[in-house]
Amino acid sequence: MNSVNKTLYIPLYGKAYVSKRGIFLDDKKAEEIWEAEGFALKGKSKSKWLAYYMGARSAVFDEWVKNQAADIQDAVVIHIGCGMDSRVLRVGTINQKWYDVDFAEVIEERKKYYSESANYQMIAGDVRDDNWLTSVPEKKCAIVVMEGVSMYLTFKEVHELTENLCAHFEQIVFLMDCYTVLAAKLSKYKNPINDVGVTEVYGINNPELFQHGEFVYVKEHIMTPQKYIDELTGIEKYIFGKLYAGSFSKKLYRLFEYRKM
Repeated sequence: MNSVNKTLYIPLYGKAYVSKRGIFLDDKKAEEIWEAEGFALKGKSKSKWLAYYMGARSAVFDEWVKNQAADIQDAVVIHIGCGMDSRVLRVGTINQKWYDVDFAEVIEERKKYYSESANYQMIAGDVRDDNWLTSVPEKKCAIVVMEGVSMYLTFKEVHELTENLCAHFEQIVFLMDCYTVLAAKLSKYKNPINDVGVTEVYGINNPELFQHGEFVYVKEHIMTPQKYIDELTGIEKYIFGKLYAGSFSKKLYRLFEYRKM
């Protein structure tokens, strides 16, 4: 895999780590894949603090998808940059058709651990063009999540992706996490993704810059809600709350919701 694709092992490790500890997520699939793959993370990539952050972030995305799916039962779910994530299993596909999208080599690896079904399909494609959308016949409404992806795309590429989605679907709800401009600058010197060879990332401070036409910014979400911080105890709870939550964290990392209705 190339360096960007290798970043998928960082959140995979985080989810496996918190699942084994019984906090934030119940993710036996992440535990299974991490145990089988044995990818050699090093340095900051294997920090327990980062693992907590990856686990809490994924739990927030899961909860958002569940809420949207309950409200919009005829929507399809699209997970862009799915990596090896088991969100489709954690959330389920009772009412929705679900599409996991990533690069061909990632999907090839993913198919070792996941099986397609009537309600679940994996799509090999580059989201920087719109060819992958031809595999999605539904056009009415989509619940779209893009976790840990936007920082590897230029502003123009994110803008074109959401334009392609808007051209395909009548309605969209969309959630993505973003680096700030400061975080992107600091990433050149200190970021766990450096440990797998990634050195170029992008950030944004004003979420309204991604708006266009009917695609509008709705609100910002909290990346590490207090209820997840409270699952930790003692000094771990204190340090995690100080470094990965509140105003300090917001200077580096944001979570934005958009919609086309």
